[in-house]
Amino acid sequence: MSQFSHLVELLQHRAIAQPHDIAYKFLSNGTTEVGSLTYQELDRRAKAIASRLQSVVKPGARALLVYPYHEGLEFIAAFMGCLYARVIAVTKSTPRRGKAIAELTERVKLSGASVLLTTQEFLDIVETEVAKNNKIPGKFKFFPRLATDRVDLSLENDWQSLKIEPDTIAFLQYTSGSTGTPKGVIVTHQNILHNEETIRQGFNHDQSTIVVGWLPMFHDMGLIGNILQPLYLGTPSILMSPVSLAQQPFEWLKAISHYRATTSGGPNFAYDLLCLKATPEKLAGLDLSNWKVAFSGAETVRGETINRFSHIFANCGFNKSAFYPCYGMAEATLFITGGLQHENPIIKYVDGAALEKNQVVEISSERTGNKAIVGCGRKWLDTEVIIVNPETLIPCKPDEVGEIWVLGSGIGKGYWEQKQETKDTFQGLLKGTQSPEYLRTGDLGFLQNGELYITGRLKEVMLFWSRYCYPQHVEETVQKCHPALRKNAGAAFAIDQDGAERLVIVQEVERSHLRSLNFEEIVTAICQSVGEAHEVEVYAIALLKTGSIPKTSSGKIQRRGCSKKFLEGDLNIVAQWQQDQEDKAVTEMVTL
Repeated sequence: MSQFSHLVELLQHRAIAQPHDIAYKFLSNGTTEVGSLTYQELDRRAKAIASRLQSVVKPGARALLVYPYHEGLEFIAAFMGCLYARVIAVTKSTPRRGKAIAELTERVKLSGASVLLTTQEFLDIVETEVAKNNKIPGKFKFFPRLATDRVDLSLENDWQSLKIEPDTIAFLQYTSGSTGTPKGVIVTHQNILHNEETIRQGFNHDQSTIVVGWLPMFHDMGLIGNILQPLYLGTPSILMSPVSLAQQPFEWLKAISHYRATTSGGPNFAYDLLCLKATPEKLAGLDLSNWKVAFSGAETVRGETINRFSHIFANCGFNKSAFYPCYGMAEATLFITGGLQHENPIIKYVDGAALEKNQVVEISSERTGNKAIVGCGRKWLDTEVIIVNPETLIPCKPDEVGEIWVLGSGIGKGYWEQKQETKDTFQGLLKGTQSPEYLRTGDLGFLQNGELYITGRLKEVMLFWSRYCYPQHVEETVQKCHPALRKNAGAAFAIDQDGAERLVIVQEVERSHLRSLNFEEIVTAICQSVGEAHEVEVYAIALLKTGSIPKTSSGKIQRRGCSKKFLEGDLNIVAQWQQDQEDKAVTEMVTL
């Protein structure tokens, strides 16, 4: 376990033992460096920012951190500055233009933050909006705001060291909002250090580890994995903006190749995107032979993606055994389960019809109706994972699907100032017991031979004719049925129609197909494919403009958000189909 009791102690140790070692580099693309921080420089900047904070707020106050994607080093310095001042950091993505004040005031309201930390560039935008908006709440209008990139480094000498305990709150990690309103998970220094040790062991990290990361730094996978894990190891982290992935995805692989990175990863969609954009010209010159841990998490890990990516990039030196499916969530700091590094991912094929009855029946990959489910590894250290029937609260058998419950030192302390939500999620009790209290993840899955398999989200599973239907399975069926439909850009959900659950599909169209959309052909393909694969009738289909489906900051489809916008008529629809009460097809084409 960690020799440190808190993160401030950890960074100060690095600043003394490795003062001139590069801790972080930031790239504008795959090879161009625009800034860096040594451990000593980071320690100095953290102390200076902490000194300014100590003159504005008291220990235990919340500070809202809002930094543009290209200001990654500023975010890191501000985050550590909060820890040095014993101020609770509250992470937040950069708000969308036109909605900045509304989004910031909402996060301030949820967290009780009393100071805003950002760059001067973004602060100027905020000040302009505040000046012209008469409806801004008074609390925010006079809210202390600090541009950390303008803090005088000489203030480091005024920093007052404070006592920090392992259970001192470090920051509030807000959930993605993919299944509801974002909630602030209370994360302590002990939670973080325990999770970093878990990741170190799970990923088999050592002093040769080099991390390349593009994930948003306010996101748990970006913060805990790409920023704090390298700090924990004392090894370099090469960082870039997530905008780089969206605009030029191969810049990610260029960085891995150029810096000989050993660890890098992201959600499944990122690997799919690279497969989609791969050409012989882009593959030429890439060397991925040092890539030992290609972690995949935050959304469903697909066996098809693993196989396709491994095949396409094999000639670049990529080894399939580098793929590392893992499972985690903000409520557990980050990491819950992961496999054995150097071993190929485990893909289990189960009977789809049995799965809809929460039964696990393994079948051949050649059999019709099979579902490929990728194993997300095993537990590490003191983590305990059990599968529980969410209704009876009794543990499930190995061949049954149930809710995933977790216990361990990485589990957060609850949701900030949300007692009922904390009780419902963090205080799960098995039937007839009073302890221990488990984290109820809300995810569905099963355990076999110690390996965890994820099958879906409890809150999103649909029920048709007494059969369970997993949205991600329906979405996969839809996206395979016609070339005009974009991968990783659709949502399946149920709405109540005349007292019955009815299936709705919203799905983005590939940009190249928008002008020549064969709508009737697509509707027929979706209805037939879903009917055959899942024995469910499609009630409505909405085809969306490319890039418009609601997603979280980490790329997860917001199914609840899609459902809400569908019912409100607020989706960017290019074509829509729906059954009327006489079961006749009603189609509506929207002018492009």
